[in-house]
Amino acid sequence: MRILALESSCDESAVAVYDDATGLLAHEIYSQIDLHRIYGGVVPELASRDHVRRLLPLLRTALADAKTLSTQIDGVAYTAGPGLIGALLTGAALGRSLAYAWNVPAIAVHHLEGHLLAPLLEDDPPPFPHLALLVSGGHTMLIDVAAPGHYAVLGETRDDAAGEAFDKSAKLLGLPYPGGPELAKLAQAGTAKRFDFPRPMLDRAGLEFSFSGLKTAVSLAVKE
Repeated sequence: MRILALESSCDESAVAVYDDATGLLAHEIYSQIDLHRIYGGVVPELASRDHVRRLLPLLRTALADAKTLSTQIDGVAYTAGPGLIGALLTGAALGRSLAYAWNVPAIAVHHLEGHLLAPLLEDDPPPFPHLALLVSGGHTMLIDVAAPGHYAVLGETRDDAAGEAFDKSAKLLGLPYPGGPELAKLAQAGTAKRFDFPRPMLDRAGLEFSFSGLKTAVSLAVKE
């Protein structure tokens, strides 16, 4: 079975061709970082329009690299959410249109399930069941993964996600967008015990997260 996959949930356009017998045949990705940098964050309308421009060229390149014809595609998968609604619609419209034209199934993929199952593509995939820490965009979750399609959320963030706390803290420090990687890079050369920032909810029952207090502490430290 050979699947064409489309991703357009936020600020990256991506296309891949995957074969269940031979693995990943080709993948192409285009990042919108330069487009959104001048605004200090993702602008949904600009993101959607850029997906419209980028997806078809990426598609053609991926099919060519995979040496795959449309007649060899057995299904078209696309990210169905969560994500930016306009950006998601671009991938969904293209994916469903191709599936209709090629007379193959259109497969709506849950964004977070895609993250959970991505490690199965590794040479040494985790065995089932396993515990997964899912950190993506506005999501930070601990999930009990019993098997594909069988998940139990054990805990998640009550406010900001880890990535949001990174990006917002970086913005407070005047770092360029995207701030998370820039902040992580600086931290490698920093003094680990220079600031005593809180680690919220360690004294509470359960496995939930909170990052808003950490963001506030960083804000106060910057002002001082």
